[in-house]
Amino acid sequence: MGQSSRTMEYWFYHLQQSTLEAVLPDILEKTLAKNWRTLVKIGPSNGAAEAELQRLDKFLWTYRQNAFLPHGRDNEPLAEAQPILLTCTSEKAENVDVVILLAGAEIKETSNVIRSITILDGRNEEDKSVARKRWKRVKDAGYDTAYWQQDDNGRWVQPNL
Repeated sequence: MGQSSRTMEYWFYHLQQSTLEAVLPDILEKTLAKNWRTLVKIGPSNGAAEAELQRLDKFLWTYRQNAFLPHGRDNEPLAEAQPILLTCTSEKAENVDVVILLAGAEIKETSNVIRSITILDGRNEEDKSVARKRWKRVKDAGYDTAYWQQDDNGRWVQPNL
């Protein structure tokens, strides 16, 4: 697991051209390359989130013909051994380096987390509202932040904010 002495960073990825399925595997591959353990949380916790979690779970095993992302669900046996955990209910990010929040997900406890990543769907007003509030909260608290949005060609750029 990564070093817990670092200050937590908050990164925001604003999807405007691509889908979650097009970008999440790349982000997860980068966390694995750094030997970071990652918790991916889908919100809000309801029946739709559970269905989305099942869909995402299956997708990560088959997203590319010659690759998969090793992962498990936080409520399954041996969850503590998985490099990537999926949840729609956990309120704590325990023993992980990175938290990825999707679909307006929130998490209360993030001690020892190195990076919190919010992926927001630019076509979803609720996602944007949750992300704006989170951005303001962490900026006002003085955390290091990075905001990435897609340009017209789908490339990630950092606009001047």
